Amino acid sequence: MTIFNFNDNEALGKVASVDTVTVIVEVEDAEQLKRLQVNRLAVLQSSKPGQHLIGIINQVTRKKLAVFPTEDGESQDDEQNLCKVSLIGSLIDADGIRRNIFRRTLESVPEIDANCFALEGEKLTSFMRVISHAEADGNSLTLGKYTLDENAVAYLNGNKFFQRHAFIGGSTGSGKSWTTARIIEQVAELKSSNAIVFDLHGEYSPLKGDGISHYKVAGPSDIDAGLTLADGAIYLPYWLLSYEALVSLFVERSDQNAPNQAMIMAREVNAAKTKYLTDGGYQDILNNFTIDSPVPFDLKALLRALNDINVEKIAGVKAGTTKAGEFNGKLSRMISRLENKISDRRLGFLFQGGSDVLEFDWLNRLADALLGSNDENGNGGVKIINFSEVPSDVLPLIVSLVARLAFSVQQWTPSDIRHPVAIVCDEAHLYIPNKNSSGATDDISIQIFERIAKEGRKYGVSLVVVTQRPSEVNKTILSQCSNFVAMRLTNADDQAVIKKLLPDSLGGFSDILSTLDTGEALVVGDASLLPSRIRIDEPINKPDSGTIEFWKEWQGEVSVGRLSTAVDNWRKQSIQ
Repeated sequence: MTIFNFNDNEALGKVASVDTVTVIVEVEDAEQLKRLQVNRLAVLQSSKPGQHLIGIINQVTRKKLAVFPTEDGESQDDEQNLCKVSLIGSLIDADGIRRNIFRRTLESVPEIDANCFALEGEKLTSFMRVISHAEADGNSLTLGKYTLDENAVAYLNGNKFFQRHAFIGGSTGSGKSWTTARIIEQVAELKSSNAIVFDLHGEYSPLKGDGISHYKVAGPSDIDAGLTLADGAIYLPYWLLSYEALVSLFVERSDQNAPNQAMIMAREVNAAKTKYLTDGGYQDILNNFTIDSPVPFDLKALLRALNDINVEKIAGVKAGTTKAGEFNGKLSRMISRLENKISDRRLGFLFQGGSDVLEFDWLNRLADALLGSNDENGNGGVKIINFSEVPSDVLPLIVSLVARLAFSVQQWTPSDIRHPVAIVCDEAHLYIPNKNSSGATDDISIQIFERIAKEGRKYGVSLVVVTQRPSEVNKTILSQCSNFVAMRLTNADDQAVIKKLLPDSLGGFSDILSTLDTGEALVVGDASLLPSRIRIDEPINKPDSGTIEFWKEWQGEVSVGRLSTAVDNWRKQSIQ
């Protein structure tokens, strides 16, 4: 039975103009005009039998045309009531044995004088159930309920959501973390789930479950305590860095000897990796590796080699004399920078991992931990990595290092055994900024994430970009996202970015971004059959988003010793 069995006397008005996906409806009854609300749904008769067209109301206007006298001498206004509708899809009554199928295509357009009906009440509920049923096909991801109809569950197609990259954005306090947590919990329930969550502030630590594992980039206290990967402490040794990343970390761009330093760094790192492979008897790798290959090497030996080059003396013109070598004194600043980095306790996860991280199979163990799915190693398929103790100046470099690790493993996995992985980039504006505001380490990060955004689908790598400042996130990466969960955005620049990325046919639908309630989202994209306003359901475990109730807290008791604890943690560079 078709859900749209309208009678002609229920029509709001008739089509007066058709322009591609935009329809102008003339409403003769002024009282009917009051029933029309912007961003609500409307149904139009199609030129094809057995079809109805669905549209979003973009504009409602009352226009005075002229003033003319009546027979009794009084003046009367001639008015025209218009409604602009953007077409978004078609509802087909029947296709074989299937009934009431919604498709995001326009196989036809309405004819002039075709009737337009309001979609409300029982018909709206029935239509929303059609949408829900179409997407609850075993690949569904639920976010909450439709704002238009609280009885209808809002489903997204899980395949398309991750295949085409996704964006989740909203101002502080809009419910962005709740939405992300709800998605994470559903992913974790899948048998062979595989996802990595970049948790910059530790706010997703309350998320628990069999499908979730928690890791933390090792801080000073973790290193002192001797915590290992088995304890959830992650070390990301220097030898995992690409050549460009090593140069950005150790060579100062402004140094006049920077080109020489970079060249020497390349030569000596390559020599150090060659020695490691030769000593270990890894001849098959020795024949094919490059400077970017993830091969361990001895950093102390590298430092000694650089010092020798920096003080090198060669034979002078006269017999028995010496003179400064070609690079004598030109590596001093790089060596000093390298020594400072090695001794910096904040960077212990790079340089102070102990002898374990120099073992040849250590990378295999790290890959198992970060890229293993639920059914492979007994750990949770969703890996939440806490980066809260990583210094901000190297944060982009370190976050992108993990992303590069995931992408490289996927890239070098044969396609017939490849298992997809999603990377959830929380607070993405901190490490994938616009190019015009980026530094050396930011550039490395941008290059890696841009490559994942452009090529990730081929290798089963998906990005979910989460941010409160869309205007500060790299535009290339945002443009690759085909799914948008946009929550309340109050900043005009952030709103403008999202509006540019949404389809033009939505018209003023995106104008509601500043008026969305907490926990409410505008959902548009390939994963959603219908551009929708959705009220997000609460996650099972709420993230620690850091929203503090000032007025309430100021009325309660103050924790004893809070300031001395803070100072002590500050000195130790670790939160206990």
